[in-house]
Amino acid sequence: MNGLLARKVGMSRVFLPTGEAVAVTYLKIDENQVVRTKTKEKDGYEAVVLGVGAHTMKTRKGKELTKFKGQKEFKVVTLEGVAVGNKVDASVIPADSTVTIVSTSKGKGFQGVVKRYHFSGGPRTHGSHFKREPGSIGMRTWPGRVHPGKRMAGRMGNDRITLKNRPVVAMDEKEGLIAIKGPIPGPNGSLVTVIVETSAAKK
Repeated sequence: MNGLLARKVGMSRVFLPTGEAVAVTYLKIDENQVVRTKTKEKDGYEAVVLGVGAHTMKTRKGKELTKFKGQKEFKVVTLEGVAVGNKVDASVIPADSTVTIVSTSKGKGFQGVVKRYHFSGGPRTHGSHFKREPGSIGMRTWPGRVHPGKRMAGRMGNDRITLKNRPVVAMDEKEGLIAIKGPIPGPNGSLVTVIVETSAAKK
């Protein structure tokens, strides 16, 4: 296993032995449960699907159904010793390792070009009708169209962001907390995928 699902707690700072203060983001690692496994014979590759936030509900026919708040698939080298229902904790992540973080940024809805792309806009003097606007977006007769990729107003945020080579500054396996250097996108309480780098996993 080279990764698991965690929940963002918030930001703080940690003092290193050198006295340097480092901004960190704390992640809470709840027990990850093995939901299902994938084999080479059936799926063409070996992988494990982990789930967090399990809750049981009853169907209209009275059957119990377990659902998870979040699920994520991780490829593994071998499925030896892995079975459905097994628990995975913070011990998967080695201390002083580097990890890859995958999370979803905060959604900000439909925004204009000033907030979305930091356009300066026009003068804010009396009589000006050009303030927080994009300005001209077209050209002359040729090409007579707006080129694809033109920075204009639209949906902002709610993007899948991947951060690589983020060091693990501190860890508390008993409480299931890890401190990752730097900020991590997303609101507090959101699900974050933590993947251990290959070099760190081999160590």
